[in-house]
Amino acid sequence: MKKILLVTRPIAPPWDEASKNFAYHLAKTLDSFNFSLLTCGTLENLPKHVKQHPIYTSGKMQMDVFQKAKLLKLLGLKNEFDIIHFMLTPNKINAFCFKTFLKSKKAKTVQTVATLREDLYSDEDFKKIFFTDAIITYSDYAKSKLLSLGFQNVTRIYPGIDIENFKYTPKHLATMAMFGINESDFVVTYPGEYTRLGATDMLMEFIPNLVSQIPNLKFVFACRIKNARDAQKKDDVVLKLQKAGLLDKIVFTDTFSDMPKIYNLSDIVIFPVNDMAGKFDVPLAVVEAMACEKPVIISKIPVLEEFAKGGNSVKIEKGNLKQLEAAILDLRDNLEKRSLLGRNARKYVEEKFDIKNVAKQYETVYNQI
Repeated sequence: MKKILLVTRPIAPPWDEASKNFAYHLAKTLDSFNFSLLTCGTLENLPKHVKQHPIYTSGKMQMDVFQKAKLLKLLGLKNEFDIIHFMLTPNKINAFCFKTFLKSKKAKTVQTVATLREDLYSDEDFKKIFFTDAIITYSDYAKSKLLSLGFQNVTRIYPGIDIENFKYTPKHLATMAMFGINESDFVVTYPGEYTRLGATDMLMEFIPNLVSQIPNLKFVFACRIKNARDAQKKDDVVLKLQKAGLLDKIVFTDTFSDMPKIYNLSDIVIFPVNDMAGKFDVPLAVVEAMACEKPVIISKIPVLEEFAKGGNSVKIEKGNLKQLEAAILDLRDNLEKRSLLGRNARKYVEEKFDIKNVAKQYETVYNQI
């Protein structure tokens, strides 16, 4: 069997970050190849076709310079593989390093493009950043862009999730108690970010009015603290809500590895972002919520509209607080509509994002190069 190295962030607990979860489940699911994962410590219960290389000393999602330097350990391993698959978001620095140090005369190469940073790079930059035998994009939007630049080896494959883990279950009472949520509360969850996406300040303006409309509201910030800027932004949010006397209406989950429990205690999940700069084209937090049969409200942004269809979500104009409020109130008052959106969302995820089907598409790419 072909030997494949997945070049990623540390594959390690907590399992609260979609991109490493995807790499982990891809390797476990696709048993027609021998995979190697870059880990921090030792993972238990991996199948025989998955090998670990514990090169990292920290499992934090944000890799500092010291952790990035750990990738140099792959210099002595690169000739062991038939395929080296670079799954870190491509940029000028890592593309140069990978081309210079990790390309092997023996191994074919693959790059995953979770997002095109058109806010950072020019078309000429892209021609230097992408260098592999095959390129996999998360969206048709990114694929079309690369094809227009003359790349011939581009395949769009949506990222996969474990739909047996992300599925509808009754509200988990212990999790509700942990976060101070009552069964009578109407729970709206935002699984976004504090500093990116342009939604936090808008939500801070929006929440007081929403509380006046929904007295039993609990608003969940299901946002991880990725860096110092996120930590500062969260502190700012807490201070503003405290001054407004609304902290009892808010839940902060920070790092919580069992995200299906968060989605399943939610009545609505919202993703009213203003831009996707720096975010994956397909935000898996939204897909995971859909898999749990949750009605999702999402902004009309081209890359999002590719998978947010009329039957599986509610779409609003970005930045339009009146539309967001109306959509939330409409869903609060219409249980059948919420249920129908949730069922449609689950069906769509089963068709497009099931890790088992996604793995078969990767198998085709690996066999063709």
